[in-house]
Amino acid sequence: MPPRRSRSRVDILGDLAGLWERFTLVILNPRGTDGSDRPADPGAYHVDDYASDLEELRQHLGLETMMLLGFSHGGIVAQAYASANPGRVSRLVLAATAARFGPEQKAATQAAKDKRSGEPWFADAAAAGEENVDLASDEQIRDNMFRGMPFWFARFGPVEAGYLDTFRSETINGDALRVFGEELASLDLRSRLAGITAPTLVITGDEDYVCGPVCAAEISGSISGAREVIVGDSGHMLFVEQPQAFHDEIADFLES
Repeated sequence: MPPRRSRSRVDILGDLAGLWERFTLVILNPRGTDGSDRPADPGAYHVDDYASDLEELRQHLGLETMMLLGFSHGGIVAQAYASANPGRVSRLVLAATAARFGPEQKAATQAAKDKRSGEPWFADAAAAGEENVDLASDEQIRDNMFRGMPFWFARFGPVEAGYLDTFRSETINGDALRVFGEELASLDLRSRLAGITAPTLVITGDEDYVCGPVCAAEISGSISGAREVIVGDSGHMLFVEQPQAFHDEIADFLES
């Protein structure tokens, strides 16, 4: 089968640094987004709920095993899935993600924010992160999220702003974000990581303000034989900021 990308509107991923040219990509819209219906239960957005969707997708595709790439929140889901289904994942890529957000991770995030304090967008982006959106509409949550997104990049300028514009009109699922925000306080996947048996690549940007080197080190140190790659001059959106490095590191790993 020639490499291709399945049709999808997960626009935040862009072209995933051109990986579709070498691999068949099936990009899953998370439950309750784009063409995926929202669950009847507004609380059915926990990590293990998403992991069950991955297993349903694997069965639907008729795959005995699959290579799995999880980015950011998707990386959290991928850790949960791969640890619960070790025989179903042939290779695992955990990109810009975390196993928990404990004191060390929070301290790294604060340091990364402080480093950006001189940027013209800093005050508004920081204020957005402090606002309570529990009772906000999906549209208000989306607007608040975009205000804070300059933090996602090592450098935020016209090119990065243009990238954000490509998915600014996407609908945000406020229910999902609320549940994740609640789950985040107690999230800790460290005890599960020893159950991951697939060859694993952990990759993040050196300037990722939320899932940077501290998070990567904790994950890679807990998975036997995991390879850790820190991409220089990159924030959270490393496949946009450093697409060639992202592409080459992942493609080489998957084909090795």
